[in-house]
Amino acid sequence: PRKEWEELLAECRKVADEAGHLRYAWPKDMGGKAGSNLDMAVIREHLAAKGLGLFNDLQTEHSIVGNNPFILMFKEFATPEQYARDGEKVLNGTMRTAFGLTEPNHGSDATFMESTGVREEKDGKPGWRIKGEKMWTTGMHVVSHVMVFARTSGKDGDATGITCFIVPREHIKIEEWMWTFNMPTDHPRISFDCWIPEDSYWGQIDRGLGLGQSFVHQNRIRQAASSLGAAVYCIEESVKYARQRKPFGKPLSDNQAIQFPLVELATQCEMLRLLIRKTAWDMDHMEHTQIEKELSDKVSMCNYWGNRLCCEAADRAMQVHGGMGYSRHKAFEHIYRHHRRYRITEGSEEIQIRKVAAFLFGYLGPRKKLFAEQASAANEYVQPIPGRH
Repeated sequence: PRKEWEELLAECRKVADEAGHLRYAWPKDMGGKAGSNLDMAVIREHLAAKGLGLFNDLQTEHSIVGNNPFILMFKEFATPEQYARDGEKVLNGTMRTAFGLTEPNHGSDATFMESTGVREEKDGKPGWRIKGEKMWTTGMHVVSHVMVFARTSGKDGDATGITCFIVPREHIKIEEWMWTFNMPTDHPRISFDCWIPEDSYWGQIDRGLGLGQSFVHQNRIRQAASSLGAAVYCIEESVKYARQRKPFGKPLSDNQAIQFPLVELATQCEMLRLLIRKTAWDMDHMEHTQIEKELSDKVSMCNYWGNRLCCEAADRAMQVHGGMGYSRHKAFEHIYRHHRRYRITEGSEEIQIRKVAAFLFGYLGPRKKLFAEQASAANEYVQPIPGRH
């Protein structure tokens, strides 16, 4: 993004902070109001439904009500010593992190990551040798640290044995600035081969993937709400335009070919809103580990359907508006470009659907035990068939 635009966003955040809005979701002891997942879902939808502006730029996750899962992760997983050392830096924005999970050869199969963390002493001090590469590491041009997920034990495919290290920016090499469909020069491929002190990790050794999941669930439900809001914006703008535009002397809205697709999209928005808010409420009443075991499928439902719905609504808005809808005089092509990437980057649709299927068919989640008990009970009643003689 251009320097002038980022400076403008920074000024907007400053004003929002002074007004008491920016830190709404932050913990109270960090100057926030401890806004819940449900609160943030409502807010994110509301702002996205207003369209594009300084109050809400979905392209960079900028908002006057900050969506800062990093802050919540720091609060949850940093040690008391780390909190005392880095807490003020986190609050004043001098400590900012990028999220390094995806690798050049591993995306959805994150447990097969090639980055490693090996214990190593340096000048008599215990520490870690962190080595590997990460991909699509958003925000590297402004951060002070990178959350590097690296394997510290176990074998490829193991969910355990992964640790979340906090690596200073000066140890990171930018290999290539990646240009994307929606946002240029902001998602580089990086590499690292460095030593860091012993306590340079969050959470527990070998349990870092759970820390990543806590970020993913919070981010996915709030991002789904933003997608819903953007979809609502596209639909409402299309309805307004169709009532005003009069080809052949009659309002465009008289045509059922215009009405019916928008009706179907509006219906899906109403249903998705209820699912998002119910899921967000449930998340607010569960521990992080419980969410992963019992509610992860609902988060995936909200996220993959919200992102798909937003893209469909933006596409329909462009069609209703004709050539003007495809131009940059309207927000629809911007919304489409941005939200199309969420169907990949927030966990691809296929991975999200796979998670839902695992819960539905009892490979994961509450049904796993239920189906196992049913199978065991059924086996007790199976009698051997006697021979004919």
